[in-house]
Amino acid sequence: MKNLYTTLIFLFFSSASIAVAAPYAAIVVNANNDAVLHEQNADVRLHPAGLTKLITLYAAFDAIRLNEFTLDDMVTISEKSAAESAVSVGLNAGWKIKARYLIRAVGVKGANDAATALAEGISGSEAEFVDELNRTSKRLGLTGSSWSNAHGLTEYGHLSTARDISTLMLSHKREFPDFFNLFGRLSTDAGTRIVSSSSKRVLTSIEGVEAARYGYTRAAGFCAAVYVTRGSRSIVVVVNGANSTKDLVDRLSALIDAHI
Repeated sequence: MKNLYTTLIFLFFSSASIAVAAPYAAIVVNANNDAVLHEQNADVRLHPAGLTKLITLYAAFDAIRLNEFTLDDMVTISEKSAAESAVSVGLNAGWKIKARYLIRAVGVKGANDAATALAEGISGSEAEFVDELNRTSKRLGLTGSSWSNAHGLTEYGHLSTARDISTLMLSHKREFPDFFNLFGRLSTDAGTRIVSSSSKRVLTSIEGVEAARYGYTRAAGFCAAVYVTRGSRSIVVVVNGANSTKDLVDRLSALIDAHI
């Protein structure tokens, strides 16, 4: 019966995605054994939008783990980071802010200005940080990913896949459990102000979502990666190319219900 349900979901969303400007892709992975339970266009290289923050934060947490960076390091906001397009937390050039607040702004709000500032604070420049992202990507086996910035706004060559994004979400859960709750917060103190989660609709609409990272650009469509636990079973679901937040939540819900 579940196989029939999955087939109907696939047929429905395959036809529905014809109307979506951004390419549709999805993957469902068993978090306990890495078995792929469902995939569609999972290796197609697409614009990752705000899901980029998963690799940015992975690199940040890795730097903290290696004692190359600390949560209390003070980061000076550059003109470049202050000028990043929305979503932002309103950073001004010349401000000094603790890294912990930038990490919260990136992980919860998905703030682009904070992502660039964090990159500069860790590596000295966003360009150097991007080089680190690509080295990290290779080490993690993200064969479909190439990164051009720290925030995910559309840029030539800045691409990833649903499969790679699922690997990143699993890597966060396994390697940085002390930070994982960041992706489940509905709000946080970002240093400049209290900000709401850009993933709030996903977190509050679907039962069992422990963690979510949401993104949108015109090139990417609406996309999300979620870690879901119901009972003793956990899965990671990634969806790219939905045509609205509601469509995204509906697609995630259907895939979760079919595989957990």
